[in-house]
Amino acid sequence: MRKFLILFIGLCLQCQVTLAQDPLFTQSVYILESINPGFSGFEDSGRTHMGLIHRTQWPNLDLKVNTEYLFWNTSVDYGPRMGYGFGVSVLNHNESKTNYNYSQVNINYAHRVYLNGGWYFRPALEVGFGLKNFAFGNILLSDQIDLNSNTIAPNSIDPSVNGLDNIFFTDISTGYVFEREERDGVSYWIGASIKHINRPNISFIEGENVPLDIFYSVHANIGFPVLLDNNVQIVANYMQQGEYNRLDIGPMVNLSDDINLGVTAVTNPAKNGLNGHLLTSINSYVGLNYDNFRFGLSYDYNTSKIGNTYGVYELSVTYLSRCRNCYTNRSRKR
Repeated sequence: MRKFLILFIGLCLQCQVTLAQDPLFTQSVYILESINPGFSGFEDSGRTHMGLIHRTQWPNLDLKVNTEYLFWNTSVDYGPRMGYGFGVSVLNHNESKTNYNYSQVNINYAHRVYLNGGWYFRPALEVGFGLKNFAFGNILLSDQIDLNSNTIAPNSIDPSVNGLDNIFFTDISTGYVFEREERDGVSYWIGASIKHINRPNISFIEGENVPLDIFYSVHANIGFPVLLDNNVQIVANYMQQGEYNRLDIGPMVNLSDDINLGVTAVTNPAKNGLNGHLLTSINSYVGLNYDNFRFGLSYDYNTSKIGNTYGVYELSVTYLSRCRNCYTNRSRKR
């Protein structure tokens, strides 16, 4: 029984290493709040932005992962070109084989300051409350089984079991965005974020300390008009967490503000992993704008040697309210 428990604890420790990486979304280009709290209230002019995204990763493997992200935020304007945004988000992440589950609720605030030359600065703070668990209540040890009476005791007498527990923690993140007002159809922004700056302890074993790695991200976007009412945006996002890093880069085409088509090359600059691939996947996505709603669909095609995973799928729906303080209802920034 004790050998089984040691083996199980070892599995938990291994999972802490592999599952400590933050969930990432292919459609973060639509839902920038998921990578940087500075995008809370980014649409300005009293507009409300809200939505839901669901991600299914590797449905053909035992390691199938499902992730959901729900968010709501709004902007408040005051004075000439000044304002702020605030909102909430909920993340849920589940791994099928180990029944590992990670949930977190975040509250964020972003201030908007006008600089010069059409530039805005948006510093932000996010506070989250997280829970990680492996459903330890479902563990069954041999001393709980009574073959004579064909019964199962609700608890084990092994004191080692008492050291396993779910994780509750507070998570603090920050970020900022520099944005340039659109001129002649050209717009751009650059931002950065730092998540888990307080490095919360995510160990499942009482008395142990496994601090969560800080997550760094630097991201940029430039958009410009092409062919009548169409627009092209070039999006890039570099991420680093622990020894792992990732760079996503690619174009998104907006066709008359109704259809969005995009493709992203996902790269591994440090070439971490068993095979050390530089290009790990090609991610494609499409968005359909209907009235104030946008419906998104994406598919990630794996280019590494991990096997036939049937890729990664994402479905999203977002809502953007009409512009309250504008004479005409301007288009989305993203």
